[in-house]
Amino acid sequence: MAPDTLQGTTVQVCTLTPEAIPRWDAYVTACPEATFFHRAGWAEVIRRAFGHPTLFLFAEREGQIVGVLPLARVKSLLFGHSLISLPFCVYGGIVADDPGAARALDEAARAEAADQGVDHLEYRHRRPYHPDWPTKDLYVTFRKPIEPEVEANMNAIPRKQRRMVRKGIKAGLTSEVDTDETRFFPVYAGNVHRMGTPVFSRRYFRILKAVFGDDCEYLTVTRDGQPVASVLSFYFRDEVLPYYGGGTPLAREVAGYDFMYWELMRRGCEAGYRLFDFGRSKRGTGSFSFKKNWGFEPEPLHYEFELHRGDAVPDNNPLNPKYQRLIRWWQRLPLPVANAIGPYVVRNLG
Repeated sequence: MAPDTLQGTTVQVCTLTPEAIPRWDAYVTACPEATFFHRAGWAEVIRRAFGHPTLFLFAEREGQIVGVLPLARVKSLLFGHSLISLPFCVYGGIVADDPGAARALDEAARAEAADQGVDHLEYRHRRPYHPDWPTKDLYVTFRKPIEPEVEANMNAIPRKQRRMVRKGIKAGLTSEVDTDETRFFPVYAGNVHRMGTPVFSRRYFRILKAVFGDDCEYLTVTRDGQPVASVLSFYFRDEVLPYYGGGTPLAREVAGYDFMYWELMRRGCEAGYRLFDFGRSKRGTGSFSFKKNWGFEPEPLHYEFELHRGDAVPDNNPLNPKYQRLIRWWQRLPLPVANAIGPYVVRNLG
């Protein structure tokens, strides 16, 4: 790939190899703009769980990594052909030490998109990089510091929401850390089925745990020994990121979701974590309102698209009116059927 120069030094863009993984992850851990979704392990997860080819690029200057850009290619008859940083992840895109390294990675990705004949190249940035590109003004994220003391975190929750947490406590809910997806998966799968969206495979969650180890953790809320809600969270530096979760129908009656996220925050506080990343939500949805009720303020996400063969930004999300009939049909499917078909659909969404 063509080198870039800055102040007399050359930036070379390279493709990640197994030997370079420790250096890649060391850079991601040290780079303030990098996220959990820039970790090298996602290349293995995406290849093993979904079969999509990956291209993890890093910029190197004088033997030192100075930027990274993880990419994966998703090709689907239903949803088109795209190069994304990074599918199945809420954050991604370019992180680099300086404009020269960022420019070199950007140029390499755009050349790859052109060579592969994709419909579009997509960057999932927390801050704008290509303000002139078409964007998807739909998603926001919610991030807030965790106070050093447990009681301070409880007091920081707005009064109405705090009442819901205490309702869960009074209902006799307890939380337990699980070592695998055994209790999580049925709760999660039932929840997404009721929402009318396809489920990820159980194998995907096993791969996540195998690749990320202790940085991938299940927390299950129970009442009288029966699961009420469960969440899979990622841990990165001093951050806690609840990522996949769900609850049984009982969860709404006993404030299971409220209790679950409080327990995750409480445990994170006690373990020394300092930031709670409530994750991505679509504007105008129930999850958006739920997170605001916790006192979190939305931060816009900048999903930027360079259109190649495509003529419009893709709109593959449940809020799109053209999918409403399909969602209603999916909700009527028997759960075992939905669980069997879902992974084949969701792998193409990215």
